[in-house]
Amino acid sequence: MVDADFVFKPLEVTARFSLRGDAQVIAHVGKALAMELPNAPLSTAETGSTAALWLGPDEWLILGIGSKPSLSQTDLTKAIGPRPHSLVDITERQIALEITGRLAALVLASGCPVDLDLAAFPVGMAMRTLFHKAEIVLWRRGPERFHLEVWRSFMPYVQGHIAEAQRGCWGL
Repeated sequence: MVDADFVFKPLEVTARFSLRGDAQVIAHVGKALAMELPNAPLSTAETGSTAALWLGPDEWLILGIGSKPSLSQTDLTKAIGPRPHSLVDITERQIALEITGRLAALVLASGCPVDLDLAAFPVGMAMRTLFHKAEIVLWRRGPERFHLEVWRSFMPYVQGHIAEAQRGCWGL
């Protein structure tokens, strides 16, 4: 769906991993990715086509964004070595969406309990939350640019609510 004030489109994510581990694991994965993984609540890190989102005290979502995969499970497993961890390839479980434009936060706020004001949810912040009754990962990549991770089975539900919210915004 495209409008000057609101753009809603799928994103190509070629690799998606759920990573759980301690500080040593995170340090080794960071070296393998040539970036420091975020260690503060709700924070993110990004380099080139790779992003890491902090989802919990020992949980990260690692994304390879775009058509050229820049990371593999084999490389990450090798970097971690024998340290206790969990690394799960969830590439096919979710779909990524990008919502941009002046009305992006307003459309998302129609079903998200998070305060999406730029001061409360600044650029670079990410969290697991809800959009209506669907669990999503929400990442603000710009003042009017959001990245959503949605489980495939919930995509029609989320798309329907986004379309409904978009129609409601035009009535303002």
